[in-house]
Parts: sequence; structure tokens; C-alpha cells
Amino acid sequence: MSDENPAIDEDLPEQLRIRREKRAALIKAGSEPYPVSVPRTKSLLEVRQQHAGLAIDVTTGITESLTGRIIFKRDTGKLCFATLREGDGTELQAMFSLDKIGQASIDAWKSDIDLGDIVSVTGEIITSKRGELSILAASWKLAAKSLRPLPNDHKPMSEETRVRMRYVDLIVRPEARANARLRPAVMTSLRNTFAEANFIEVETPMLQVMHGGATARPFKSFSNAYDMDLYLRIAPELFLKRCVVGGIERVFEINRNFRNEGADSSHSPEFAMIECYQAYGDWRSIADLTRTLVQNAAMAVAGSHTVTHHDGRTADLGGSWREISLYDAISEGVGQSVSALTPIAELKTIATKLGIKIDPKWITGKLAEEIFEHVAKDQLIAPTFVMGYPVDTSPLVRAHRELPGVAEKWDLYIDGFELATGYSELIDPVIQRERLIEQSSLGAKGDLEAMQVDEDFLRAMEFGMPPMGGMGMGVDRLLMALTGLGIRETILFPLVKPEAD
Repeated sequence: MSDENPAIDEDLPEQLRIRREKRAALIKAGSEPYPVSVPRTKSLLEVRQQHAGLAIDVTTGITESLTGRIIFKRDTGKLCFATLREGDGTELQAMFSLDKIGQASIDAWKSDIDLGDIVSVTGEIITSKRGELSILAASWKLAAKSLRPLPNDHKPMSEETRVRMRYVDLIVRPEARANARLRPAVMTSLRNTFAEANFIEVETPMLQVMHGGATARPFKSFSNAYDMDLYLRIAPELFLKRCVVGGIERVFEINRNFRNEGADSSHSPEFAMIECYQAYGDWRSIADLTRTLVQNAAMAVAGSHTVTHHDGRTADLGGSWREISLYDAISEGVGQSVSALTPIAELKTIATKLGIKIDPKWITGKLAEEIFEHVAKDQLIAPTFVMGYPVDTSPLVRAHRELPGVAEKWDLYIDGFELATGYSELIDPVIQRERLIEQSSLGAKGDLEAMQVDEDFLRAMEFGMPPMGGMGMGVDRLLMALTGLGIRETILFPLVKPEAD
């Protein structure tokens, strides 16, 4: 490291300025505040496991080199104490005795080391007179100097700050560390459930020539190499269905999707999603699979189908889940009979009475869905399949085999938000073309969420697509259902606006 010490900015807050002065002093004295390596023989967790149940005031004769971030520090005359914490949250006490490390070393510890610094401590594993498992330092070394103080318990970080500075959130808050480790456990459970059902995992493109697979506004990009516009994926559906045409009859993908839409407690412009397709299945079989996926994930993280949310509330995800009809729920909510054949003029009258602001571009089915969300979705706390959506908002879904104007589509609601959606898939390429042309005409009229006509997808369908059920489920929303947290807490680094200058 260069020994040039630029002047410390006197306008910095005092704590930042003092820490930078300490860094500069260390460099001037020939010490390295950011060494390339430090001694480390075991993790703190390994030491705790190896020496669990050790009696009070015992010396083991075992010397280790341990590392950790200092989250507590108490300096007295001849004996100093610190608490080291590693990334998984495991903590261990470190003791620094004058007679073990010498005057110069203990003075340097007191003057140079602050809360938040990362250190390596080498010494004997012991228990203190209070029975605390500890390392009695023979030497220590700074691993990384923290130039900013950690938040303290008296002034916890706001939610906005936690999201913006997740790295600090992970340091100071056990819940943040637990949440970060929850996702891989859920991912493993999802993949295991799919493997047990003989599904094959694939990867499909994130950059696409045209957007499709969902009605959503895409992010647009441009390829210099190909000299053409590209879109960030809003859904992998059309590529996964191509896989089924090719003979991969049970296929899934856990993927990143991007939708250029609003952000709130259950929506993020970038999000993780599962999509799967099962040949010779339908909306019923795919509902059974979805329930198994969710319940197995609950077992993986909670050991039970009953999960405990961050606020202490419990949610029972077990058993068979309730089913309701979308149009029955609308009828009950508005106090009059509504079906898929109800004219849009009548729906507009209902919406106006409910105080819903009507977008003139909404088609009949979209308006019906908006009315449903207004009158019913907040009541859907226990897992509920809402069955039978409008055909005109479900361009990739098979029409209901009995009910006119209805598609064999369900949405799964938990805690008042949509967790997953499933279908009996449309496999007739002629009808699919008609649906996509209709979508394209909506796009020409200004509907930014409408799909485009994907000729290659239609060509794939024309080779013969078997009957199938399909499902999409938000991974971040699954974590919401398991924890009760908002979506920004289940995503490790959600998109946030830059800080104002």
C-alpha cells in the first residue's frame, strides 16, 4: 500500500474523521490496515461446536487463530474484552491480557481498534471465570479497518436505510441474516420437489427479440452487435413451451424476470420466478403440484406446514386449500350477479359505484379483475385458489370446457396477495394465432402490456404441442408467504432510487 497520506477532510463527521486519522497513522507507522491475509484456523462456529459444554474457568491448551468483526469492546487497565462476530451470526469473546500480549500490543488495541473493525486473534481457547467460551489472545492483527461506525441499538436503521445499505443490515440485524439464508433453503426445497416429480430444469434467454408470456410492460434495450432492439424477459413461458414441443414433457425454470411497472410492497421491477409446464396435465394437476411446492418449502424452513411470521403471527399452509370462483366472488362483493358475459357498460357502472378509477384502455375482463381485487382480494388470507378468469385477459390459456367467456386459469392468493397462477394451456396454434393478433391490435391502440405475435412460437406449436398444465410463482412472494415480510425485505438487494446529493 502507498504510504502517501492525503489530508483528512475536516468537514467529515467527527467519527469518520477520527477513523481515517487512525488509518493514516497505521500506514505511517508501517502497519497494514488492509492486509492481503490474516491467520485463521477455524470458524467461530467450529470452535463453539468443538468446545460446547466446557466447564467454568478452564484452559484447553488448544491454540487457534480466529477472525470476526468487533461488535462489542470494553477496555480496562490490564484486561480488555471484545465480542467477535462472523457472517453467520456466531459470536465469541476475545480477551486481551497485559501479561499475555505486552504493553505495546494492548495499548495499540485500545487506541487503534474500533467497533466494526475486523480482526484476527491468535490464542488459547478457554472459559472465563463466568463460564464464557473465549479466546485468550497471545497476539492479534487487524484484518480490515472500518471507516464508518455501525448503527447502535438506540438508533436502529429505518426500513429504507436497511434496504439501501443491506450490507450493514446483515452485520447488525439477526433477522436480515436469517432472511438471506432462507432463500437458498427454499430454492433447494423447490428443486428437490421438482426432481421428485421428474421435472427437468432448463435456462431460457433473458434477452429476447420480442416480449411475451405475460401481459406486462417490458424493459427495452438495444444490441450493438446485432443492430436491433431487444427486450428483457417478462416471462420464460414461450421458451418453456417450446421445450415441451421438443419432448421435455416436464420442465421448469427458476429465473429472473423484469417488468417495467410500479413498485410497492408486493411488486418489484426485477424479481425471481418459477415457471413450470407438465405435459398431459391441466389446471387441476398443476394446482396440486403448486400446493406441494409451497408446503414442502414451509417444511424446509419451519419444520411444519405452519409458519411463524416476523411479527409472531402464524399461518397454516397445510391441508387442502379453499377454492372460490372469481365471478362468484365478484357477485358476492358487489351484491349483484356478475359473469364473464356481463357487458362492459354494466361493469363500468359497478366500478364507478365502488370508486374505482377506470382506465379507458381496459377491456372487459381487465375491468372485471380490477373489481375483484377491489372487493375480494384483501379477504383472501388463508391459501385460496381463485378459479376461472376472463378469456380476454388470458391469451395463452385454454377456454373453460363448460363456462363461456372463462379460461381455465386460477390465481393462488395468500395473505391478500397473488402468489402463483396456473392454467390449462392453450395448445391449438390456430386459436393461439387469433389470440396473439388480438393482443397485437391492443398494443397498436396503446396498450403497453399487450403481447406481440411471435411467429417462431406459433411455428413451434404447429409441430404439435401436447395438452399441459402450466404455473408461474414468484419466489420473492413465496418468501413473503413464509415470513410475512414485504417484497423489499425478501430480496437481498432490491432496486432503489439513487440517493439525493
